[in-house]
Amino acid sequence: MLNPKILIIDDEASIIHLIRMVLQKEGFRHIYTAGTAQEGLRLLERHGADIIVLDVMLPDQTGFELCPKIRQMSDAHIIFLTARTSDLDVLTGFATGGDDYVTKPFNPLEIAARIKARLRRNNAAPSSRETEDFRSRYDFGRFVLDEQAGELTVNGETVACPAQAYQLLLYLCKHPNIVFSKTQLYEAVWGIDGMGDDNTVIVHIRKIRERIESDPGDPKHLVTVRGLGYKLLKEQNR
Repeated sequence: MLNPKILIIDDEASIIHLIRMVLQKEGFRHIYTAGTAQEGLRLLERHGADIIVLDVMLPDQTGFELCPKIRQMSDAHIIFLTARTSDLDVLTGFATGGDDYVTKPFNPLEIAARIKARLRRNNAAPSSRETEDFRSRYDFGRFVLDEQAGELTVNGETVACPAQAYQLLLYLCKHPNIVFSKTQLYEAVWGIDGMGDDNTVIVHIRKIRERIESDPGDPKHLVTVRGLGYKLLKEQNR
């Protein structure tokens, strides 16, 4: 993705100016900005977007209300920008289709770093060893993840899976029976330092369990290792 399109939706002109200035200094050229939800949708329809920075508090509707509408039009990576830091707000952001979040006040360089990290992951080419070891299908009995098809099948039925949750599950499928901390998972899947982003991983672990477990409250595949993190068990009683 050599020339990614970035859409910033925020009603504070000073914030838009600051983010845009930093992104331009970092070499990004295709930057579109909107001050309302409706304007953001119009720009998205007209230009498309690879990355969307979305403020929660907009004058015509909230970012939480706007996000599902964006998801109907685009699979762009959505970074919520918000001063609302309660667990409920963070969970709501991910539940409506967001992929990441940054809390105000913030350093605009953090926005740039998260965007660049996402693009690096999108552009990363597999090493020769990874190519040799590449498998397109990961069978865990109750569920199967087909990497080439981009599909998750549970008990023989295709199940929709949000992009970021899919990437996290794919990473765990490639490393079964290994315990990963939340920080390690964030760095591996989101691509940058995961300190302070525990909620991001927790929410996406929950999304995965809701899809692959018969009882998400008592997981048998994606388990918690108390005090250490999570691991995806390969061998199950079938």
